[in-house]
Amino acid sequence: MLGSGKGSNFAALVEAIRQGEVSAEILLVASDLADAPILKLARERNLRIYACPRSAFRTKLEPEIEAELASQLESAGAELVVLAGYMRVVKEPLLRSFQGRIINVHPSLLPSFPGLRAWDQALQARVTQTGCTVHWVNETVDGGAIIRQAKVPVKTEDTAESLHARIQEAEHRLLPEVIRDLANGKIPWPEDPRRREWKTEGRR
Repeated sequence: MLGSGKGSNFAALVEAIRQGEVSAEILLVASDLADAPILKLARERNLRIYACPRSAFRTKLEPEIEAELASQLESAGAELVVLAGYMRVVKEPLLRSFQGRIINVHPSLLPSFPGLRAWDQALQARVTQTGCTVHWVNETVDGGAIIRQAKVPVKTEDTAESLHARIQEAEHRLLPEVIRDLANGKIPWPEDPRRREWKTEGRR
C-alpha cells in the first residue's frame, strides 16, 4: 500500500481485514515522505514499512528511487499495489514491475475531475453529484480502466471540507470491497504472465 498522507484508507482496509471482510494481507506500507502519518499508523500495527529517499521533484520520483520502491514491493511478495492518497505520478519502473497489478482510489467519478483536489473541482463545476473511483493504474494520470465507483451527492451547503469528508467515507467502503472482490476472483484482473505463473504454482 502506497500513501503520502494521513492513511485513512489504509486504516479502513486494516479494519476490514481484521473483521474478516477482506481476505488479504498488507505486506508493506510505503510512502514517498518519511514523515507521512500513514507510516506511523503502519508502525503502530507492526507492519513492514518503507520510506523513499527524498526526491528533488514534487509530482514524481526519480527513476532510481521508484525502481528501489518497486524492488521493496517485490521483495515483500506483493501481488497487488494499492495507491491510497499517494501523491506521485507512477512512472515506468513501477508500471513495468507491476503491470496490471496497481489500483488507485480517486475522489471523483472519473473521467470527471481527474487530478488534484477533485472535490474542489466538483464544487466549482456546481455538479449535484460526485463520488469516488477505484481504477487500474496506467501511464495516464487517473486514466486507467475503471473498476468500480460510488456516488456521493453534493449538497448546497457543502464546503470543500464537508464534501471531501463524505467522499472519504465512501472511499473507506469502496476500496475494501474492490480488494475483497479482486481476492475472490469476482473482479477480473488484467492479463499478466506472472499471475498465470502464480495460479499454476498454486495448483501444484
